[in-house]
Amino acid sequence: MKILVPVKRVIDYNVKVRVKQDQTGVELNNVKMAMNPFDEIAVEQALRIKEAGDAQEVVLVSIGPSQAQETLRTGLAMGADRGIFIEAPHETESLSVAKLLANVAKKENPGLIICGKQAIDDDNNQTGQMMSAILGWSQATFASSVSLTSENATVIREIDGGLETIKVKMPAVITVDLRLNEPRYASLPNIMKAKKKPIDTLTADSLGVDIKPRLSVIKVEEPAAREAGIKVNSVAELVEKLKEEVGVI
Repeated sequence: MKILVPVKRVIDYNVKVRVKQDQTGVELNNVKMAMNPFDEIAVEQALRIKEAGDAQEVVLVSIGPSQAQETLRTGLAMGADRGIFIEAPHETESLSVAKLLANVAKKENPGLIICGKQAIDDDNNQTGQMMSAILGWSQATFASSVSLTSENATVIREIDGGLETIKVKMPAVITVDLRLNEPRYASLPNIMKAKKKPIDTLTADSLGVDIKPRLSVIKVEEPAAREAGIKVNSVAELVEKLKEEVGVI
């Protein structure tokens, strides 16, 4: 079985995001970028499945500007076999991404697609579900545990009420949550090997997908700064403050 894993280049989660002066988006120039943390978990899970003998190849796919190939190299250094790079603007919309990935899946014919439940830059949480619908495959979202047989995948999902266990038919699209695993670090020998692993380059046109934006961003603003809190000396004073300032009592 082949496993396909989409990975996205995003602003590193340790970096404070800054809005551009013209408020057209967030600043990406001279900003540290990294693989989306949820996608790292997806790569790790695919590698564990392969190491268990349930898959023969792990293929990574990244969509974005040319720098997204660095993200692919990171995944290849973790242990993936090869990469596919699709050149596109960084702000490609979720539906366009899902269509591109679905077309790649039709070419590669994987038995399983594992992806992060969402990207930390836009938090849309849409691509995996859209891709499943386009392909007509089973889907299991927010996975915190995955076990496979030749015909089915049993997934424990994280939901508002706790955990839910479902069984889906293969092929399937699985989106992963934080508690599924802890991604490995790439060793120096694997980093060197990753430089020689193949990365195929495709375009949206070659895949027959129109990635023209359907939505337009009017303005991006930073959230309003929170006011400093105050300390009260007694419950009575707290109740009085709630009456005066909040009006909840």
